[in-house]
Amino acid sequence: MSLFSEINEQPDRIRALLGSQRKTTEKIAAAIHKHKIDYVFLAARGTSDNAGRYANYLLGAKNSLPLALATPSLFTYYKKPPVLKNALVVGISQSGKSPDIVSVLEEGRRQGCLTLSMTNEPASPLAQASDFVLELQAGAEKAVAATKTYTTELMCVAMLSAALADDKKMWEELAKVPAWMKQALKQSDFISEAVQRYRYIDQTVVLGRGFNYATAFEWALKLKELTYIIAEPYSSADFAHGPIAMVESGYPVLAVAAKGKVFDSMLEMLKRLRSDIAAELVVISNDKRALSLAQVPLTIPTETPEWLSPLVSILPAQLFAYHLTRAKGYNTEQPRSIRKVTETK
Repeated sequence: MSLFSEINEQPDRIRALLGSQRKTTEKIAAAIHKHKIDYVFLAARGTSDNAGRYANYLLGAKNSLPLALATPSLFTYYKKPPVLKNALVVGISQSGKSPDIVSVLEEGRRQGCLTLSMTNEPASPLAQASDFVLELQAGAEKAVAATKTYTTELMCVAMLSAALADDKKMWEELAKVPAWMKQALKQSDFISEAVQRYRYIDQTVVLGRGFNYATAFEWALKLKELTYIIAEPYSSADFAHGPIAMVESGYPVLAVAAKGKVFDSMLEMLKRLRSDIAAELVVISNDKRALSLAQVPLTIPTETPEWLSPLVSILPAQLFAYHLTRAKGYNTEQPRSIRKVTETK
């Protein structure tokens, strides 16, 4: 199984996950309400950390739950874990084997907190340290660069949010995600041709805001892992506070600008980059105004709601990274210097 096939497998995996894990998710949501949780304390690394960024926005916007991203070294090297009173302690990990993430869940349990893991390995150490487990059910992911485990992590977070909100409309929109994903994947041939103009770039920035702040980080990570480009992710707001100075005419800027609350601010940034600086823009969007500014416009379905757009917008980004890796002559299946499972302490 190749990275390309795993990218294309995602709509089916998401559909199956939604069908098989809804009842489990609703059971977890009921336990969370019963425990009167004040906030979420979340531990993750790498791609899973980007799923945590999505959770930060989603659980705040839809469920009024503050979320703190854990600093695992406080639990391992410094041996000074914070007090986690009234927290839901969550660990997100594809393998469930990273000792530093497991240590956060173990400490949460020791302090009497409710613990939840989202993992592709239900028999893993992380799962064993958890009161509840949401199985990603992504199947074997053999490519080193994570794709389907990332989107299944996002779906688990989205399902948890819908269950906590007890919102019928949210569940109805979740059911449409696989179809939206399939539409986004139809651009593969176009992207394969479009990336040829970027085969010699060695640096870029990736912009996103709101829910798609996570997408910017994940797109940048895939470019670093696969193409070895220096790809730096930014919120468009942070980017305006200094880093924009690095951009000159022809500089490649990648951006995710889905319709929603932060769209207008993203659009203003794209206009500034295109008209004032003449930057080279690759834009993922479901709005014609943003797409019209791009040298390479990548579309997601118009009806995709902002809160679910990260599950769909990451697919063109993954295809972009995949095809650019091939254009540069690198191995898409085995990037240099990294392994599938990284067990950090």
